[in-house]
Amino acid sequence: MNILKKDNRFYLISMLSALVLCVLWVVFVKTVPYSDFNYYYDLAKKIADGGSFGDTYTSVGYSIILGFIFSIFGKSIIVGEIFNLILTAIIYLLMYNLLKKINLSETRKKIIFTIFIFFPTNIFYNSIIGVEILFTMLLLLITNIYFSNNKFKYVFIGILAGVENMIKPFFIVFFFALFLVEIIIDKKLLKPMVNSLIVLILTCVVTAPMVYRNTKLVGQFTYVSNNNGIVLYINNNSQNTKGRWMAAADVENSIVSTNKYKEANMTQKNKMLSAAAKKWIKNHPKQFLILGFKRLFNTYFVGDDILFTYNQAGLDNAIQIILLIYTNIVRNIIFVPGIIAIILFSIKVIKMLLNRKGNEIDRFSLYAVVIFYMFTSMYFITEGQGRYAFPFIFIVIYFFCSWRNTLKIRAKH
Repeated sequence: MNILKKDNRFYLISMLSALVLCVLWVVFVKTVPYSDFNYYYDLAKKIADGGSFGDTYTSVGYSIILGFIFSIFGKSIIVGEIFNLILTAIIYLLMYNLLKKINLSETRKKIIFTIFIFFPTNIFYNSIIGVEILFTMLLLLITNIYFSNNKFKYVFIGILAGVENMIKPFFIVFFFALFLVEIIIDKKLLKPMVNSLIVLILTCVVTAPMVYRNTKLVGQFTYVSNNNGIVLYINNNSQNTKGRWMAAADVENSIVSTNKYKEANMTQKNKMLSAAAKKWIKNHPKQFLILGFKRLFNTYFVGDDILFTYNQAGLDNAIQIILLIYTNIVRNIIFVPGIIAIILFSIKVIKMLLNRKGNEIDRFSLYAVVIFYMFTSMYFITEGQGRYAFPFIFIVIYFFCSWRNTLKIRAKH
C-alpha cells in the first residue's frame, strides 16, 4: 500500500499514533450501551443467535452486520469495540487515499489528515456500539470509488449505497446527489441520468429483501423501517422548543395515547405519526423553520455526543467535564469556520452557474458540499443531535483547511 512508502512516513506514523489513542480509550473507558446503542447491541446478539431482524421499528443494517460478527467471534461489547477499531483503521486509510486524489498542496493534505484522525469523536466513538463508524467508513469507501477510474464504479457505489440505506434509510437519495454533481460539472443530461439510475436501481435491489421481509411481517407495504414517523412527530410539534428528542407522550393530545394508535400495526402507526407531523408543519411554518435551525445548531455546534462515549464508565466528574469542554472547543474551532466556508463556497457556485461556468468548479469540493447539504436537509426536517454530524466531519475539516482554495473555484481535475 502507498502509505508504507518512505515518502508517506508522516501519514503512517500519524495514523498509528491515533490508533494507539483509540485502543487506549477502549481499554480504559468501559462504556455501557444505552438508548439506541443498547437496542443495536441487544438486537445484534439476537441476530447472532438466529433471531429475527427486529419489528420494523428502526433500521437494522448495522445490527445485522454486527450480529454476523458476533456469530463468529462471540457476543460481547469487546468484540463490538474491536470491530470499531478495525473500521476506524480502515477509515484512516480511506481518508489517506482520498486526500491523494484531491487537488491540494501536500502541506494542506497533511493538515487535513492530522486534524481528522485526531478529531476527538473519531477517537472516543470507538467505545460505543453505534452505526456512526460503520456508516462513515462506507461513505468514505463510496467517495473513494467515485473519484477512481474504475469503469464499474457506479455498480459498486449502488451496492454500497444499498448497504448504507439499510443503516440510514434516507441514503436512498444519494443517487440524486451524484446526479447534481455530474450535471453541474459535465453540463450533460443523459450520462449523469444513466449513472444515477444505476446507483438508484442497485440501491433498491440491495434494499428489496428487507422491504419484502418487513412487508410480509406487517402485512402491508413497509419500507426499511418505521422510524421516520415517530422522529418526525416528536420533533415537529408545539411542545418541542429545543429541536431535540422528546417523549411522544408529552406532545399535546398525543396520538400515541389513543386507542386507535395502540391497536394499529407498526406501519399504520408510522403513517399516523407522519401525517400528524406534516399537518403541524403545514399549520406552523414559522415554528417549523425555527425548530429546523435549532436542530442544525444542535447537530453542528453542540458536542454533547461525547456523553455517549463514557456512559457509566466510572470516570471522575471532573474528567467528564474536561472531556466535554475539550471536545466542544475543538469541534467549534473547526465547525464554525468550516461551515462558513461551505456557505461561501455555495454562494460562489451559484454565481458560477449563473455565469455558465459550472465546468470550472472543482469536482470534489462540489461533491463534498452536495453531500453536506444532503445530510443537512434531512436533519433540518427531522432531528438534531451532535452525533449526526459524525459522517461529514471529514467534509467540514476539508473546507476548514482549504477554504481559500475552494473559493477560488479551481478548474476541475
